[in-house]
Amino acid sequence: MAIERRVVLFSGRVQGVGFRQTTVEIARAFPLAGTVRNLSDGRVELVLEGAPENINALLRALREAFQGYITAEQKTSAPVCGEKAPVRIAW
Repeated sequence: MAIERRVVLFSGRVQGVGFRQTTVEIARAFPLAGTVRNLSDGRVELVLEGAPENINALLRALREAFQGYITAEQKTSAPVCGEKAPVRIAW
C-alpha cells in the first residue's frame, strides 16, 4: 500500500468554528497520522500521512462538514516521515 504525506492549507472562515476538533474527530474513522493547526494568517494547516484514498476521503468529509466555510485549499506533497500518531491538534 502506497503511503503519502500531504500538506493542505485551508482558507476561509476556518478558525473559531471548531475546524481543528472536527478534523480530529472525523479523522478517527481513517488510518491516518498527522496534525492540524491554526496559522497566524487565519488559515488552517492539515498535515496527513497515509494511503491516498484515506487522505482523499477525509478531505471530502471536511469539505462536506465545512461547506460554506472553506473558500480555498492549497495542497502540496512532502516526503513521508513515517509519522504514526493519529491526527491531533498541534499548537
